[in-house]
Amino acid sequence: MTVHDDCEKCEELLQGFLDRELTGAEVVLAEAHLDLCDYCRRRYKFEESLRHYVKLSTIERMPPGLMERLVDLRGLESL
Repeated sequence: MTVHDDCEKCEELLQGFLDRELTGAEVVLAEAHLDLCDYCRRRYKFEESLRHYVKLSTIERMPPGLMERLVDLRGLESL
């Protein structure tokens, strides 16, 4: 396998790795590649932080009045 092939394989495994859905052998393969490949490791960290941000944003409540303000702003778009 070439480095490019390894990155493609890691790409295929990334979502399953983040979701903890991989087999033991796939986890070993993904972790080994992430240990060696700076590009894929940065990509993994980005995906992980994105998931964290999305999770937090769905938990936090909007401050009072924000929804009304957003509706008002949306109405301005049609002017």
